[in-house]
Amino acid sequence: MGMASHCEERHSPLTASILEPALLVLLKAQPRHGYTLLSDLASLGLNLLHPSVVYRALREMEDLEWVQSGWDTDQTQGPPRRVYRLTTQGEEALRNWQEELQRMQELIGRLLALSQS
Repeated sequence: MGMASHCEERHSPLTASILEPALLVLLKAQPRHGYTLLSDLASLGLNLLHPSVVYRALREMEDLEWVQSGWDTDQTQGPPRRVYRLTTQGEEALRNWQEELQRMQELIGRLLALSQS
């Protein structure tokens, strides 16, 4: 089995590490249900992550008080669903992530440039 096919079957550690800032960015835009977050992550290209990984990250971020969740009881059909929203601490965490992502983007750019020379 070649490296390419192996990577398609399972997410890389780099993909997993980008999950947290991706969730923060999505929740900064607006509060969302877990199911909506899964579909929004997929549209960003993070569809290789198992839903359990995403929900675990949300729980951990809730423990850190970056995210708050509550039940959406406004729905006319189906059971109430949990809605996640960003807190003030979450916005601060996102600012820290933005700086980190900027540094990583520069580093990745240098690595790619070196690998192609």
